[in-house]
Amino acid sequence: MARDGRDLIVRIVRGIRWRHVWPVPFVLTAVIIAATALTRIPGMQWGWWSALGGEGNPVFGSNASTSGTVWEWLVPAVFMVMLVPALPLFAYAEERMFRSGAEHWTTRQRALKIVQFGLIHAVIGIPIGTALALSIGGAYFMFAYLRSYRALPSTEHATLESARAHTAYNGCIILFVIGAVLIDTLTRA
Repeated sequence: MARDGRDLIVRIVRGIRWRHVWPVPFVLTAVIIAATALTRIPGMQWGWWSALGGEGNPVFGSNASTSGTVWEWLVPAVFMVMLVPALPLFAYAEERMFRSGAEHWTTRQRALKIVQFGLIHAVIGIPIGTALALSIGGAYFMFAYLRSYRALPSTEHATLESARAHTAYNGCIILFVIGAVLIDTLTRA
């Protein structure tokens, strides 16, 4: 089973091309703009993480008690080291759940899956408005899936193609986060 996972990671990562990468800054910009606007709507800034007193991204476990300590950067660093190798597998799993078979769906069904994709991220504690904004990324992945399916009518191929777009997107976010942490660390020194 572990070998199957490694083989899938290799298939996804080796298949990433420029067409998967160049849209990412535009999609991320749209997500950030939408998240900023949506979280200004009363109730849309709620997430269980902040309701429990957490600060920042719930994935990193940031809160006031870790601020200024080694834990402030160590927990995110350890998490990133564990997360990065698994990114293609997470992307593939989400693409199977939210895109696979979309070639047979109505426009309404596709739109619903796109919104569901965004909202499922609220489970990890991010604000509802931010989760909804992630639907924009879901729309991009849906586009990648359907474009691939039109070129080669294969659900498996299309799912791999949308997983590549998703992995490139998540990888760019990771690079952005690493860059932001490094800049923050260097400016504090």
